[in-house]
Amino acid sequence: MVQKLVTVALVGACLAIAACNTVRGAATDVGSAANCTENAMHGGRC
Repeated sequence: MVQKLVTVALVGACLAIAACNTVRGAATDVGSAANCTENAMHGGRC
């Protein structure tokens, strides 16, 4: 019983860590697109 509980806890922790990395990467992509759009509006390049 304890082994199953530890396994579930480890899998949950791994999924949480993976989700954090995914959200951080998505935020970086959105920020990059916003910077590119702002540069283009001011006559610059991406």
